[in-house]
Formats: sequence, structure tokens, C-alpha cells
Amino acid sequence: MTTLRNVCCVNDHKAGNSLCLALYLRWSLATSVCMTYVLSSSLVSHSLSVDICVHATHDAMANPSPAKSMGDPGITPLSPSHTQQTDTDQVQSQLSFVVVVAIDFGTTSSGYAYAFTKEPECIHTMRRWEGGDPGVSNQKTPTTILLTPDRKFHSFGYAARDFYHDLDPSESKHWLYLEKFKMKLHTTANLSIDTDLHAANGKRVKALDIFAYALAFFKEQALKELSDQTGGEFDNNDVRWVITVPAIWKMPAKQFMREAAYKSGLVSRENPEQLIIALEPEAASIYCRKLRLHQMVDLGTQTSQNGFNPTDNVGSGMTQGDRYVVVDCGGGTVDLTVHQIRLPEGHLKELYKASGGPYGSIGIDYEFEKLLCKIFGQDFIDQFKVKRPAAWVDLMIAFESRKRAAAPDRTNPLNINLPFSFIDYYKKFRGHSVEHALRKSNVDFVKWSSQGMLRMSPDAMNSLFKPTIDHIIQHLTELFEKPEVSDIKFLFLVGGFAESPLLQHAVQNMLQGRSRIIIPHDVGLTILKGAVLFGLDPSVIKVRRSPLTYGVGVLNRFVEGKHPPEKLLVKDGTRWCTDVFDTFIAADQSVALGEMVKRSYTPAKPSQQVIVIHVYCSEKESVGFISESGIRKCGTLRLDVSGTESTAPRREIQTLMQFGDTEIRAMAVDVSTGRTVKASIDFLSH
Repeated sequence: MTTLRNVCCVNDHKAGNSLCLALYLRWSLATSVCMTYVLSSSLVSHSLSVDICVHATHDAMANPSPAKSMGDPGITPLSPSHTQQTDTDQVQSQLSFVVVVAIDFGTTSSGYAYAFTKEPECIHTMRRWEGGDPGVSNQKTPTTILLTPDRKFHSFGYAARDFYHDLDPSESKHWLYLEKFKMKLHTTANLSIDTDLHAANGKRVKALDIFAYALAFFKEQALKELSDQTGGEFDNNDVRWVITVPAIWKMPAKQFMREAAYKSGLVSRENPEQLIIALEPEAASIYCRKLRLHQMVDLGTQTSQNGFNPTDNVGSGMTQGDRYVVVDCGGGTVDLTVHQIRLPEGHLKELYKASGGPYGSIGIDYEFEKLLCKIFGQDFIDQFKVKRPAAWVDLMIAFESRKRAAAPDRTNPLNINLPFSFIDYYKKFRGHSVEHALRKSNVDFVKWSSQGMLRMSPDAMNSLFKPTIDHIIQHLTELFEKPEVSDIKFLFLVGGFAESPLLQHAVQNMLQGRSRIIIPHDVGLTILKGAVLFGLDPSVIKVRRSPLTYGVGVLNRFVEGKHPPEKLLVKDGTRWCTDVFDTFIAADQSVALGEMVKRSYTPAKPSQQVIVIHVYCSEKESVGFISESGIRKCGTLRLDVSGTESTAPRREIQTLMQFGDTEIRAMAVDVSTGRTVKASIDFLSH
């Protein structure tokens, strides 16, 4: 083993200093692998990382890799490898918890469920909420939150909505009411802990505060119910918490939910394993495979018997290797996951990376809003939402109950109540009546009834569903054309939107009998119950598919004819190729639970406290350079090496990254001392 040290100077334009950087190289002639490591500034207060990497040959070792520039960090790993880890650690870690509580934080409705670890088959759903709408199940509560005028938490769910509704309009404009805010985490490009939300009155509020308030509310409700159940004050340390998120959410959104959990006091940063992030369609999948046949409807036969004994579960109709699709149709997103069952344990393997999009039922609400704008004018609707926010909420509640009555074979019209303040404010705004506006508009399938209602024909209501359902069917069609998605035995429709007869009918028409379409009876609670099961055994899903390609930028030896001339860097007579993408894991690559990607780095100076490495990602499976289109910087790997100083001449920090779980994790150890190094991957924009 040989170690070289090379010093070169680069100019730090930002700090206005010329900084000397030390670069260490290490290689093994037996494997012909050359190692380069992250550099650091000689200034203690200034952290610096540089792109460096070499893939060595025997005769190339005399020339060390140069420090390229003040670019993004890059390294060549020490014998890049994947290692397998057993599930025993994970299984043991949950045994210390007395109960698992899952929070299904939905776009339109939310709730919690729990199970005691000694009675894992007995899942308790939360107490029924006070309030509710006619014809709408109130097993969950609306994802609505109300803050006082001085921005203190007031109430959540039905309580928030009803209190806000009862406020005088002159008062309500000072209160901060938010609904359907979860989608902001999916739609915000550069999500950060400083991302804002807009309340109904147009005022801005920190998203992190709102999510933390909501989680604190559920913590209080759940602990109170657990205390009542057990007859004493229940200790939060005895709870393993599970929060559900859409599978198509990127890492920043998942990390945001974890940050909100820390802020809410649900769990502490010192005990991160007390919280598990569950993917919604995965949770549904875990629950669906345990369903008894009398607990579901087969759309093909409209029966729960299905040729099986009604006390059998779906597994009795499945054989080793059977494949099924779960379509989670929620308020904000539609999530699809493809699983294969492994018997006898019933472990699951993901066959194709999670897919979907923002095709949830709130898309129908947006179409209704567009229809109102067409009839009454965009300017009026925008003004009404700000000036009469509580009345706008009332109008959308009225629409929600009629939306649920839409069906393919419906013939009679649907009536939607217009709040008095809508009719009154429109007359003041335009100088003529709502009835006049309807007559003058070109929308002939919406009429005015003498009872003060909008009367919509069934075709008019169905047309509001069409864009959203078309998106879902197009996505399903494309998914079923993938070679990995063949021979699908079951398609499970879950989530609140799955109750829609229009959606069910469209999915049936698309599949044409190729798969059996199964809908659980408690379709709105499927994810919640599955999330509890996942919290009890997080190792049930053995193999996942990576949604993105992840890696870092490095330097390689320049190969004529292979590397682009513009990537050539010559230093001390040696030719290097810059911006090479060192892949940790590729998009749609199978990765087993517990599988690790291993890299080794070393501080350039003994005094260096932190190593910072930029992580890049792409939807492309094959990436050559970090400068390609579609490649973006998505996070930073941070290794805190303070407190692990040793007398060894060169410190090797071995880093392990886990990609097979619902979150990407990093851990590290100082090889010479065996001490743990604090490692973290940060995906939120700062």
C-alpha cells in the first residue's frame, strides 16, 4: 500500500482567498483501484469540497489526481460495492415499542389508527370525529387547520371548519384557515423548511409550522385515546409513529415531513428510528394481501364471495410469484405500485418503480372552480375567495357532497347550494343577479333553480371528472404496457377517490377483464390500517425499486475517443476527464432491504471537521456526466468527523448508504478507531 500527498492551490472567488488544498491518494496494486478523497480548505472556518476521482491502471500511479476547481465535491470510492445486511436489526428495534400509531396525513382527509405490539392483528381506528357532512363518512376528519389572528393553533378538522364557518365575515378575514395544503410539498420545486403556504384570506404562513401543528394535534388525540384505553397516562416513548406519504413524493418532501415531526414533538432528533415514513400504496398493498374475501368487492362480479370461502384471505387466491397492482386514488395524488408476493411468509417485492401523478380528486374541485369562473368571471371568483373565504369553503363543501353522487348511469340532475353571501356579493360586484349570469353564459348544462341552487345535468358533472380520470387511465394503460407489469392477477383500487363509480367504471373499461379489480369495503381506511401493519414489521417489503438515479461528480482518467474533448483537464502532464457521474444506484434498479452502497473518504487535513459531498440525481437510468440535461443537484452528504481524531497518518471514513428503505439513510465509521461518524443526507433546499 502506498500513499501520496499532492498540494495544489485554487482561487476561492467567493471568499477572495487563495486556498491550499491537500489531496490524498490511495491505491491497491492488487485491485488497480485508485482512491481520491474530498478536500478541505486550510482555513478552519471555510469548508471546501472539490471534484476529484481516478480509475487507475498499474502504470498510472505516479501521477496523482489534481484538484479541479471550486466545483462540487466528487470522489472515487474505495472498491465501490453493495453489501447485504440482515433484517434482524430492524425487527429487534421495534420490539421495544408498546404500540404502533399510524397517521394517514391526506390531502383532503386525515386520521390515525393503532395496534399494540402484543395484539398485532387487532387494529383500532380512531374514535369517530364530531361533526361531519351528510352522506360523507366521518371515520377520518378533513385536513383543515385554523390559526387565530395572532397565528396560534386553534383547531383541526371538522372543529376548525365549523368554527371558521360560524365566524362573522368581518372576523373571519383575520383568521388563518388552510385546507388541501399537503399538495404544496409535491408541487414545490425547491422545497425548503422556509416554504410558505397561503391561508384562505391570502396571508402567508410557514408550511413547516402548519404541518407541525397538525402532527401535534394527532399526537395529542392518539395519546389521549391510548391513555383512556390503558387507564393511565401513556408515555410517548412507548409509541412507534408511522406517517404515510405518497410513493411518488421525492426525498425533499419525505424529509420535510420528518422535520415537521421533530418540530411537533412527535419524536426527537436523538431518536429518529421512533418514526417511520410509510409509502401509501405500499401500506395499502400490505393490508390488501391480508384481506378476507368478505371484506372486499370484486368489480367483475360485484360480489365478495368470488368462488372462495368468505373467511379466506386474498392470499388463499394467490400462489407463489403472483403479481398485483395497487392504485391508491387519494385527494391529491394517484400512486401506483406493482408487487409480487413471496409465499409462505407473504413478503413483497416491488417489480416496477412507484409511479403516478397529481391526479387526485381535488382535480375535480379545480374543474368546478373553472366552471364557476366561466359563468361568473375569474375576477369575481378570485375576489370572492379572498373577501368571503368562509362562504367559499361552504360552497366547496356543498359541491363535495354532490360530487360523491356522480355515477355513470345517473339520469336526474344534481343540485348544488349557493351560499347566500355568494348571491349577495355577486349582485354588488356585477350589478345583476346570479340567475342573469347563468342565462348570459354559454354554459347550457348548468341551470338556476328557483330554490337558489345550481342545477347540473349528470353529463355536466361527469365532464368535471373527465380530465382527472383520463390522466389516471392513461397512466394505467402505459403502466400495463411495461414488460415488468405483465400477468397481473389483481388490481386493488384504494383511497377515498376509489369509491367513485365513475372511476371504477373507467378502470373496468380499460382493463377489459385482464385482471380482477378488487375494492376493500373500508377503502378509505386501507392505507391507515396497512401503515399500522408496516410499523409492526417494516421488513415485510424485501425488495424495492429506486425511483431515481443517485450519484456524485468525480474525475476519471481521460480516455481518447470515449470522453468528450471539452471534459479534458491536463494537470502535471496527466489527462483527466471532469464531471464524471459516479452512480450509487440507478433508476428502477432493484435494491434489497438492508442493501448498502459503500464508499470511503478521507479528510485532507487532520484538523478538518466536516466532509461535505454534493449528491446528484436523475430520472434517467444511465448517466455519464453531472453536466447532462436532466441531472440536478438534489442533496448533500455530510460527514461530521469532529471528535474522531486519531494518530493514524491517514483517516479513512467508511460510508454506508441505504437505498432499499422508504428513506435514504447514511451511516459512517472511522476505520482506524472504529468510532461512529455522524453522517446525514440532506435533501431540503437551504
